[in-house]
Amino acid sequence: MWKVPNNVMSRLLRLFVLCCNFWAISAVAQTAAAPAPYKLRVVGGLAALTQYTRWEEPFWIRELLRLSGGKFSADIVPFDRAGVPGVEMLRLLQLGVVPFGTTLMSSLSAQYPQYTAPDLAGLNPDMASLKTSLAAFRPYLEKALREQHGVEALAIYTYPAQVLFCKKPLGALADLSGRRIRVSSVGQADFVGALGGVPVSTAFAEIVSNLQNGNVECAITGTMSGNTLGLPELSHYLYSMPLTWGLAIFGANRAAWEALPPDLRSLLRSELPKLEAAIWEESERDTAQGVACNSGTPACKAGRKGNMVVVPVSAQDERRRQEIFRSTVLPNWLKRCGVRCNEIWSQTIGPARQISVPTGP
Repeated sequence: MWKVPNNVMSRLLRLFVLCCNFWAISAVAQTAAAPAPYKLRVVGGLAALTQYTRWEEPFWIRELLRLSGGKFSADIVPFDRAGVPGVEMLRLLQLGVVPFGTTLMSSLSAQYPQYTAPDLAGLNPDMASLKTSLAAFRPYLEKALREQHGVEALAIYTYPAQVLFCKKPLGALADLSGRRIRVSSVGQADFVGALGGVPVSTAFAEIVSNLQNGNVECAITGTMSGNTLGLPELSHYLYSMPLTWGLAIFGANRAAWEALPPDLRSLLRSELPKLEAAIWEESERDTAQGVACNSGTPACKAGRKGNMVVVPVSAQDERRRQEIFRSTVLPNWLKRCGVRCNEIWSQTIGPARQISVPTGP
């Protein structure tokens, strides 16, 4: 049985109060219309991004009600506006404080590095590679979350490609040496460090202020996410190599899941894979749209037009990506993860992507 340390329990209790306050406010804010007989409480992904605004929120607020003929409904709030720190989401799901919630995979880097394997920095240069990595890893991930955390993984989403936005001229990866670069995960920090850059870990909401005040010269974030933030006004060069993508796990506390009416569980098992597929398709479109809009080409249809210079990926940089992943990112992940991860990698992503565990010094 997993025991919660006193200091962690104290923090979680404070988070529980925040969550309770949120749900109370949400209940008061509901319209005067008669509520559905059964209502779920869901914590979704990042606010203001396409995954949430165009897919998650409409599904839970409108589609669930329609699909169930008015029998089931839900309230949803993005986790970055719910007073729920992303790094605590898996624990809150495990404890049942949040019955249904979205966990950014990058937030698990410190406590549960084993779960971050399919989106390690430099592993997936395109979405086809990402799909292959996740397909190989998913059975292990779902089993581990269920058996070790009491969490049922119901869907896995992805954000658009995470690329580099830089203020100063950039022609190749080698030009990043010495630059302070915003990162959002340990793996990204490993990759940037291997290039001679200085990784600066900051939250998504702090990207703009850090670029404005000069704390960072470049930022790694999604192609369309950066456009939404207005980064074309703060940076001038977009390096188009996907360093990571941004996987997110939508899961449920297992006891809460099993307590649902059987027909609601059946409906969600049927519909959530469709929602997942739609989000992946949108993320692929947003990756291309982000590049088009940030550079201001006519192909831009969904964002603000910028005037950024798009730096193409050279064959030399592609070789450098592979070298950094094999010599730095993967070995560092294995060190953080321990011996167990040698076996996990060798049974999942390693054979699928033909990348073996490094041996020797």
